[in-house]
Amino acid sequence: MTDITITKGSTFSRVLRWEAAPFVLTPITAINKAAGTVVTAAGHGLVSGWRAAVVSAGGMRQINAKSYPPRATDFHKVTFVSSSQISFNDVDSSNFTTYTSGGYLASYTPVSLASFTARMKIRATASSTEVLVSLTSPSGGIVLDNTNHTITVTISAADTAAYTFSEGVFDLELVSGDATPVVTKLLSGNVFVLDEITY
Repeated sequence: MTDITITKGSTFSRVLRWEAAPFVLTPITAINKAAGTVVTAAGHGLVSGWRAAVVSAGGMRQINAKSYPPRATDFHKVTFVSSSQISFNDVDSSNFTTYTSGGYLASYTPVSLASFTARMKIRATASSTEVLVSLTSPSGGIVLDNTNHTITVTISAADTAAYTFSEGVFDLELVSGDATPVVTKLLSGNVFVLDEITY
């Protein structure tokens, strides 16, 4: 369950990623000591915003995941530096032990969005027949970007300003392009709508 909050009169935007097993393990050859830690792992295949963890790195053990497979708290959002480097902007390794050798950059496999469409609805309750908000891809408020593996949900400020409800429930589904479509519920939860103060 993931709750979302929408403020009337403000643009709502949420960027999501769909990741799944198996883990991709890319050998590490260097980790610097700095605020905004740069990890060198040639061919990592990651894009900015994707999540990754370090496992089994020698020397700089402070940066390693606490368990394997890594838990949610072991992951960090990466910033793409090059095809062989990423950075963890939220990690200050300047006082860590010096990296010596080995280790892997661990990340989940991004699910290809190439054949999918997305749909999201907000209702007052799960059993309500009235749809308060309906969003779809490719041109109805949801954009699927298979290059960067992102799902972007956007509701304009003009639309949120017109909302007359204060709370509800939602789910976001991905629908495959197969002859018999496979529907995957990617996200669901409560919706809270806050009044606009500055307008």
